Amino acid sequence: MEPSRDFRLYLSHPLIRGTEAGTHGFLTRLCRVLEAHGHRVELLRTGPEARAHAHEHPGWAMFHMEHPTHQQALVFRKVYHAPFWAIERVAERWRWPVADARFPRRRVDAKEAARFYARWQRKLFGELPQQASREGFVYIPLQGRLLDHRSFQDRSPIEMLEWTLEREKTRPLLATLHPKESYTPEELTALEDLCRRFPRLQLVERPMEQMLQRCDYVVTQNSSAAFFGFFFGKPAVTFAQIDFHHICLGPWAFDWAAEYAPAYDRYIWWFWQQNCINTGAPDAEQQIAARLARCGVEMSLPGAAKQKGAPHGTPSA
Repeated sequence: MEPSRDFRLYLSHPLIRGTEAGTHGFLTRLCRVLEAHGHRVELLRTGPEARAHAHEHPGWAMFHMEHPTHQQALVFRKVYHAPFWAIERVAERWRWPVADARFPRRRVDAKEAARFYARWQRKLFGELPQQASREGFVYIPLQGRLLDHRSFQDRSPIEMLEWTLEREKTRPLLATLHPKESYTPEELTALEDLCRRFPRLQLVERPMEQMLQRCDYVVTQNSSAAFFGFFFGKPAVTFAQIDFHHICLGPWAFDWAAEYAPAYDRYIWWFWQQNCINTGAPDAEQQIAARLARCGVEMSLPGAAKQKGAPHGTPSA
């Protein structure tokens, strides 16, 4: 009996509209690949009820930035900036294959990486990276749940600030709150108390690009600001697991954090070109098909019986 070729995409309403209109680059290509390989694609509105019953349907399911709900469910998400995307079996970035991979710095072509890096510096930030400076402060982009020490973190965000104050003894620490997070009165009180006790710690409202352009280095749990800091040549000290950890420093590296200078250009090329789906590339659909197959999705056409004794992949006469 042939397994079900149904493939359900659980999406927000805007993503459904973009997919139906063919204006969402990644989802448009994903649907084209799935249909070309014999899958019946269905677009469904995501939500608690839909997710709770997703496992009852035969075939595969895929969610956008939501935890897969069963063994034949996948997750997709943008990898920090379009056109780079991931299709994975788990939602936690630090559990993705790239997190376990070794960055092969010496095997990356230096000239190709330099061109790629410079092009993306301009696309993302214009001339700001070329004007980057070191103005003697540490940039700390805070995320959510400031008082919680979660399993993937070395310590809570508040404890991270205290640790940094103990080990970075001279530079001011300029922290920002995440614009999409909601903070409790207890969290804000703890942060304000820490700022009063340590005047070197200041809570500021400034654009990420400005902070990355001027800071000496970045301290964070695992904010994407640290990844974008690579385009400014800024080192990152991280206190949580993440997929781009390979050239980040840990909580014990403060003595030399500001002087750290990894191969940012080679890393960005390797991370995006070798470990993501580039939907702007001519072979984007082949990349999607290969990633789906790696995740266990059947990508051969249904009913294509193989001739006995023929090599794998050879169609029957």
